[in-house]
Amino acid sequence: MSETDGAAGLEKVVAACQLGSAFAAILREAGIETRVHGPDRPPWLPDPDVNVIVTQPRCWADAPQEQPPEWPGAVRFIQLGSAGIDGYPRWMFNGPVVATSRGVAAPPISEYVLAAMLTVAKEFDRLAVRGPAGWKARRLGGLYGARLGLVGYGAIGEAVATRARAFGMKVSALRRRGAVAAEGVEPAASVAELAATCDHLVLALPLTPESRGIISREVLMQAKPGLHLVNISRGGLIDQQALLEALDNGPLGFATLDVAEPEPPPEGHPFYSHPKIRLTPHISWSDSDTQVRLGEKTIANIRAFAAGRAPRDVVGPDSAY
Repeated sequence: MSETDGAAGLEKVVAACQLGSAFAAILREAGIETRVHGPDRPPWLPDPDVNVIVTQPRCWADAPQEQPPEWPGAVRFIQLGSAGIDGYPRWMFNGPVVATSRGVAAPPISEYVLAAMLTVAKEFDRLAVRGPAGWKARRLGGLYGARLGLVGYGAIGEAVATRARAFGMKVSALRRRGAVAAEGVEPAASVAELAATCDHLVLALPLTPESRGIISREVLMQAKPGLHLVNISRGGLIDQQALLEALDNGPLGFATLDVAEPEPPPEGHPFYSHPKIRLTPHISWSDSDTQVRLGEKTIANIRAFAAGRAPRDVVGPDSAY
């Protein structure tokens, strides 16, 4: 079965959920027989009668490099709780159909990006006054008329662009496959072009061998003075030493980082204390409805597969997301 074929169907679904008991309850309420497998239960060693796995990257952190002889057992379908697949071993795709959660986190991530840009433009985290001496007028920046650059234009890029345009921003984007053809979004020829012409640059692309280090020293040192870099994707997209140099001695104005490499950075890492970096703990995807949206997609995909139809957002080992 190829990564885009419909499934042959399942007479009965038995799912192993590695996203916790609350998420398992969502699946059970939909009539799906579900077993909770905790972090002490490797996903590559499911119960013999489990044919569906719902999992996330951290469950595969200690996965063996070589495919275990027991894999895939009865497993026919895997629903990922992530949009990217860089946290999983390639052999996981040998046998089961695998689908990602692409688009599930687009709303909260896009809100995070807008919050980051507004905070930098309005200096919102430094505006509070502590006494009469601080009651002074000052000129603030804004988003209206500023240019946003998007490196990656999938579900997250689209969501960010929609919200940015509502603030009157100009939007340019570079996508991995094909030209951007969206109203109000100008196509860009390169990452260097975006860095040199934009006020805010958002990284919203998967980490692949081709994209690793795409924000290089050369790109950073030729950036528009004062550029605000936002990374909500993967830490490996940025040359992190070059980032520090560009903040200290180059044109870069500020960096909002929700990701790093490794995660978390080790104790004493300069990302924790640098005055021009806001580091958050890979949390931009989270909001009060993320689990609900993921549950809806997971249920729909499991039902589709069981009925012999192709689930949404099926990927293969050579896909980016």
